[in-house]
Amino acid sequence: MAAKKLQSIRGIHDGLPAEVRLWQKVESAARKVFSTYAFSEVRLPILEPTELFVRSIGEATDIVSKEMYAFTDQGNDNICLRPEGTAGSVRAYLQGGLTRSGTQRWFYIGPMFRRERPQKGRLRQFQQIGVEMFGANGPLEDAEVLAMAHNFLSELGISGLQLEVNSLGCSACRPGYREALLTYLNERSDKLCETCVERVDKNPMRVLDCKETSCQAELNDAPEMVNHLCEGCETHFSGLKVGLHALNVPYKINARIVRGLDYYNRTAFEIVTDQLGSQGTVLAGGRYDGLVTELGGPATSAIGFAAGLERLGMLLNETDAALVDVAVVALGEEVISYSMQQAAQLRGEGFSVVHCGGGSAKRQFKVVDREGARFVVIIGEEEMQQARVTLKDMATGDQQQLSVDKLTAVLGKSSKAETI
Repeated sequence: MAAKKLQSIRGIHDGLPAEVRLWQKVESAARKVFSTYAFSEVRLPILEPTELFVRSIGEATDIVSKEMYAFTDQGNDNICLRPEGTAGSVRAYLQGGLTRSGTQRWFYIGPMFRRERPQKGRLRQFQQIGVEMFGANGPLEDAEVLAMAHNFLSELGISGLQLEVNSLGCSACRPGYREALLTYLNERSDKLCETCVERVDKNPMRVLDCKETSCQAELNDAPEMVNHLCEGCETHFSGLKVGLHALNVPYKINARIVRGLDYYNRTAFEIVTDQLGSQGTVLAGGRYDGLVTELGGPATSAIGFAAGLERLGMLLNETDAALVDVAVVALGEEVISYSMQQAAQLRGEGFSVVHCGGGSAKRQFKVVDREGARFVVIIGEEEMQQARVTLKDMATGDQQQLSVDKLTAVLGKSSKAETI
């Protein structure tokens, strides 16, 4: 009897080469754009104390109450797999003693874990790019962070995106809004879904984010936070809009953006697309001025955002990712060693190269097609004797013979022309 094949855990999948190439394209764009705004990469642990997220995200949130992978280890410590990156960043900021080191601009890339219902673009282990800025004191810093997020997605060439912004108020104006919202929701509680009925008492603003059609129908006239802002929050929101106009970043106000975590205040934003169905958010974030204090630090203004690599990858074509630059075809056993040397030399020049292994030309060109090589270097006995190769452009079918010492220069020019 054949051994049973083991499967990965539901909602946790393998990142195979084709998908990882897309992730690397996203990561490369992030590093390029974020560096122009003076953001530096940090590497944070995957395991954190469970209490960190209970205190920061909120015990009543879905993430903490239903979705965290939390457990007690052999040392009787309560730990969990991180469900998001902001709380861990604040812990690292405080633990590193950086509260008096001026503005800190960070980004990180890595896996997060939530036990959600798996669906398209939403996994239980998902890859995320996160950005945090500590010391973001005013609306102009918010505008620059939103502009950076917009430029990051523009660098990827993703079209059909919309930046949506809202203000969630602050501890001064939110209580009054909460009372107005509770009154409205309680009058309609018999028409809300079961999840929203639970949220009314624990986190009523989350009801506004419900995707159930029946709930949305009841929320058409719900009070909006932007109409209940105190003077300070109104000034901050106006400053954000002025900054976005100055930076030529298009946006629209969406008063239903509430974010799922308790620590957000004032600026909240999402970048959405219509290309991924109902789960259309590809990047989201906001300001969290009280979180550093909540975790034991001094009053610190902060803002951040996160984007899932899987979702962004779904908006890119696999052909956009880096493929094999050169495949080397050796026609005849007597040229194998020489062709391997030419492949090694091209690798030394920085090209990605696959040697097709010799044998029949038909078999080797099947390898070329399978690898998706952009160019083929063909070497037979005559080419070896004359220190020449035949170079074939797989996109156009054009072939040319040239000396070995000119090969690198020609390949370099062709590659550069394709990336412009």
